[in-house]
Amino acid sequence: MRAKITYFVTAAVLVFYFVLVGSRGLMLIRHGTLLTVTFGVAVLILPVIGVWFLWKNTQFVRRANALAAELDAEGGLPVDDLLRTPSGRIDRDSADAAFTKRREETEDAPDDWRTWFRLAVAYQDARDTPRARKAMQRAIALRASRPSGV
Repeated sequence: MRAKITYFVTAAVLVFYFVLVGSRGLMLIRHGTLLTVTFGVAVLILPVIGVWFLWKNTQFVRRANALAAELDAEGGLPVDDLLRTPSGRIDRDSADAAFTKRREETEDAPDDWRTWFRLAVAYQDARDTPRARKAMQRAIALRASRPSGV
């Protein structure tokens, strides 16, 4: 729940920023000189990119959460039984062992979105966010290409 609140607060701040920057870009364009119009257009590009990025990330999170809910309903979510350091971080050796198991499962069933989802979780536990994101994108793509219940 805390992650959702943080996400929505961050998204709201970004949207406020996009509106603020966009209004400044429009003010520059309305000024009417070649220089201010050029700067105004350049300033308007930033919120457009930001809105696109926020939209794509929101879609990714929604799809990943839908997969998590489906996998939870099936009883297939990975159990968090990893060892932790005194500070609460996941122990690296424990994460590596879980990752090895998940990688082998994925190699055995490369067309199953469930194994890719669990591999993404293992990557995240091992603090390899870029690979976790790619594995989750693969899980989302595989799930989208299969009818429900398969």
